[in-house]
Amino acid sequence: MASMDVPAGQVITQPQRAPRAAPKLNAISWLALALMTTSSVASLRAAPTMAVYGLAAVFLYLVPAIVFLLPTAMVSAELASGWSGGVYRWVAEGLSKPLGFLAVWCQFAMTIFYYPSLLAYVASTFAYVINPSLANSGVYTAVIIISLYWLGVWVSSRGTKTVAGLSSTGLVIGTLIPGLLLVVLGFVFLGQGNPSAAPMNSSHILPPWTGLASLVLIVNNFLSYSGMEMNAVHVSSLRKPAKEFPRAMFLAVGLVLLIFILPALAISWVVPSSSLSLTAGVMQAFDAFFAYFNVTWLTPVLGIMLIAASLGGMLTWLAGPSKGLLTVAREEGYLPPYLQKLNKHGVQQNILVAQGVVTTGIALLYAFIPDVSSAYWILSVITTQVYLIVYLLMFVAAMRLRRIAPAHPRGFRAPALHVLCVVGWLASAAALVIGFVPPSQYGSGSVWSYLLIVGGGLVVVGLLVPFAFYRFRKPGWKQPDTEWKAGVGTTTEGEATA
Repeated sequence: MASMDVPAGQVITQPQRAPRAAPKLNAISWLALALMTTSSVASLRAAPTMAVYGLAAVFLYLVPAIVFLLPTAMVSAELASGWSGGVYRWVAEGLSKPLGFLAVWCQFAMTIFYYPSLLAYVASTFAYVINPSLANSGVYTAVIIISLYWLGVWVSSRGTKTVAGLSSTGLVIGTLIPGLLLVVLGFVFLGQGNPSAAPMNSSHILPPWTGLASLVLIVNNFLSYSGMEMNAVHVSSLRKPAKEFPRAMFLAVGLVLLIFILPALAISWVVPSSSLSLTAGVMQAFDAFFAYFNVTWLTPVLGIMLIAASLGGMLTWLAGPSKGLLTVAREEGYLPPYLQKLNKHGVQQNILVAQGVVTTGIALLYAFIPDVSSAYWILSVITTQVYLIVYLLMFVAAMRLRRIAPAHPRGFRAPALHVLCVVGWLASAAALVIGFVPPSQYGSGSVWSYLLIVGGGLVVVGLLVPFAFYRFRKPGWKQPDTEWKAGVGTTTEGEATA
């Protein structure tokens, strides 16, 4: 027996097993993350804008996808598989902590004006279902925006897993299914011998070149793909981040392209560009198809489904950037302790509430200012400009990290990283510059006043506000810990009661 060979007095010990890793709280699958990312980027709302150009919509979507979407997805996949914490961690490690804070602030600040715009679309779509005349009511629009935003805050406060499930469900019900139905109806419509409203021959593959206006059109589509990197802050919620995050990114890229291109073509087949509404074009197309197939009762059903997709996208944006801002707040003390507190589900609820106060104020403009569209459009341009700062910093940080930390473990290495970063940086810079070109919607206003408003907004929102946080931070505001980032534990005893 083995025990006879043991010297006297020696204690036999059993080999110890390695401790099992604690399960992650709010763990999500890579498929759920892919759907969350797709939900935050893709939407049928943009389809009518490109449907106006018929077959050329394919070109107008593919070019930005090649020079912006692909570099963003590939670079963020490498960064997220090597450095957790999202865009703050990437820029902080690659450049500096202050620039990392600037990046995450710009990502967060952009969303403040995104929610009223998105929820105003939801309000108009819902009005189309119950009473179209309500779409012109500012009070109705304000009430819907405020109610749905605070409902979204409550849902987001339940945790990442809840948000992932609801946003993924919203994407499937309100984007994938309606988009697929739109495309199928379009093919059946053409297959029955009906002519396409837009020419579908080779001479219409490229849009007509009209100088700077054409360049603006192409570059503006870069912004349709913004947000691919946003859900990287959830990489720590994956069970195998190094392998699963790149997989989620690539699936999201494919879904985004399909959702953007095919429905736009289907709309162009049935609705002439001269009568196409850029806001209600999707419902126009469904109306036309359902009237042709004698199933007009489905129109309200599709309206509700489109609303579900928009609400799912809102939940994704609520969960992502605010969590990235929380990273900086706790580690570097950029925000007061009150804004750093987590609820019992490990969610940055107080940041969401503070953001909601500003969102509510913007929403009230719809009720008290008769014509807020032009002013609000300017605010949207400003926040878009602010968001582009994130990409300019991210691409530079990625190149520097590859140079200064080549041996750092990465679950995924983007091929030709420097080429991708240069192309993506130039595309972002072009979009930033084009943003200062007054569009046709600006009317006959002074070009210099436009430049002053947009440039001033960019400086104030994108530079002065984060500088103020950085300048007045206090050492006592730091609350560094590692458990909440790893998903092992997310609250302290005091925070659980917040």
